[in-house]
This record gives sequence, structure tokens and C-alpha cells, in this order.
Amino acid sequence: MFTGLIREFAEVLSYTTPILTLRATYKPKIGDSIAINGACLTVISLFEGGFSVELSQESRSLLAVENLKGKVHIEPALALGDRLDGHMVQGHVDCVGVIEKLNQKENGLDIEVSIPTKQLIYVIPKGSITIDGVSLTVNDVNEKSFRLTIIPHTLAQTLIGTYKLGRRVNVETDMFARYLHHMFSKKEGLDWNSVDRIMAIY
Repeated sequence: MFTGLIREFAEVLSYTTPILTLRATYKPKIGDSIAINGACLTVISLFEGGFSVELSQESRSLLAVENLKGKVHIEPALALGDRLDGHMVQGHVDCVGVIEKLNQKENGLDIEVSIPTKQLIYVIPKGSITIDGVSLTVNDVNEKSFRLTIIPHTLAQTLIGTYKLGRRVNVETDMFARYLHHMFSKKEGLDWNSVDRIMAIY
């Protein structure tokens, strides 16, 4: 699990399918989970000043792998007892979105992102969403896209301020919205025993 709060920018040293090698000040251990641009990946090797992770074929098919160059967002997985800011993020990217509009505001930047209809049903006005690993709040939802407002602090702490029109980004929708949709879309529906089991998980 993650929070969607970026720990630091890492520098991509190389990406030769399926191995991504990064330079970073963060020092993980072999086997640690770490989110790279929002995708939960496993550390497979370490070296002085950095580490490598491996991307499965499934991961590569879901991610905007063309962005694995220059700087990337990284966030280590939550440890038991860590403070939870942002929102609950799994690091399971649902789809790739496209930056459709960028509008500079007095104290921030409005961004419109389009995603497939299949995933758009999980996006809720004033709900949470993750873009390239960054926890953000949805302003409103349109027929094919949603709008976000990025405040100056977030622009300074992430790479979002460098994004251009047409850029593809990794999108993870809110996991609770996905769970609820899945449960309520089942033909057999829910009963109180099921609700009790779900509540016990959290």
C-alpha cells in the first residue's frame, strides 16, 4: 500500500525491457515494493546510489513506459504504523490517461485527463485519484475525462508542472469505488453477512 505522496524524484539510468535501473537517495532492500510513477514494482538488485526493479509483461502493457526516462516519481510502500496522508493507493495502475487540457490558474494549474469509459465509471467528483503516483482530488467528471486542480505546493513537489498536452500518464482510480462497483454489479447482490465481512477487512 501507498499514500500517493511522492518521496523523491529518481533518475532513470536505463530501461532495457524488463529491467529499470534508477539512481536515488532512497535506499531500499532487495524484495521491497516501491511505486515508480504510481506502479508498484519489486526491487531486484542494489548498487551504490541506486537500485533496479523488474516490470512484468502485464505491467508493461498497462503503463506509459515511454515516461521511464529522465526523472520519475518514487514512493516506498507504507510500513505498519506510518502516518496515512493522501489516500489509500495500491500501486495497481488501471489504465493510461492522456493530458487533454492545461489551464493556468491564479494559484494552480487545471488539468483535464481523458481515460477509457471502462475506468471513468470509477472516477467520482471530489473523490480521489492517482496520476503517475500522485494522490489528487477530482474536481468534476465529464463524458470522457475528469478535471483536476494542482496547487503550487504539489507542482513544486512533483513532475506534473512539466507535463505537456498529449502526455500519457499512469492512472489508478479509487480502490473503494472499484470494490463497491464490483460488489454491487454482481447478480447475487449483497447481504448483511457480506457487508460485515467487508467492514472487518478495514
